[in-house]
Amino acid sequence: MGPCDVAYRWPRIDFPVSFPPPLSIDVDQLNSHRISGYDYSNGACNCAHGYLLNAITQVLKRRKITPRRAFDLGCGNGSVAHWLATQNFAISGVDPSESGIAEANRAFPTLDLRVGSAYDPLHSLFGTFPLLLSLEVVEHVYAPRDFAKCVADLLSPGGIALISTPYHGYWKNLALAITGKFDSHFTALWDHGHIKFWSPNTITTLLSEAGLTVLEINRVGRLPQFAKTMLVVAQKCA
Repeated sequence: MGPCDVAYRWPRIDFPVSFPPPLSIDVDQLNSHRISGYDYSNGACNCAHGYLLNAITQVLKRRKITPRRAFDLGCGNGSVAHWLATQNFAISGVDPSESGIAEANRAFPTLDLRVGSAYDPLHSLFGTFPLLLSLEVVEHVYAPRDFAKCVADLLSPGGIALISTPYHGYWKNLALAITGKFDSHFTALWDHGHIKFWSPNTITTLLSEAGLTVLEINRVGRLPQFAKTMLVVAQKCA
């Protein structure tokens, strides 16, 4: 054996080896924590609702919804559901945030708003609706095809879905890269933040796979090329 050689003796292992018992994990509780990251302290609208509600108003003027029933998928604190109620819609909705639903029930006790998510069999609990809203939700969803199927299941034949999500396109992406804003835009340090980043093409593909037809995509907030969000209007076949 040379001066640089090292003698190594492998440890003896007696079989069978005893391992500690596996950890007990409540998967339902874990999944609930993953999708209910928003905390709410009041029933007020947020800054995005200013331009979103104006765009929704214009869509509702163009497309007559009858009967006046609507479902809010991801209703948060109930502020948009309450706004819809002022437009003479009977409202139901769900959100995984317990604090959001608590605030909604406190501020708007006449609305049917409950804890739940797109991963639940909502159509068997609530039935179907001629109008569904889901604002700034799909970018947070881990399984977007489950979300899209839930939307389709909740819509009655010929029903309309209004789905908003932050807009992404060539010029906006380029502007984010040039100005060094990708870190803040992608919200990597935001617990329960955005995990999907949709373009008109990808959101159209998602909804088409679920059997929905995209009728229009409205870019709102800023100039269209740099829009903050897009409002997708999709319809279930009659």
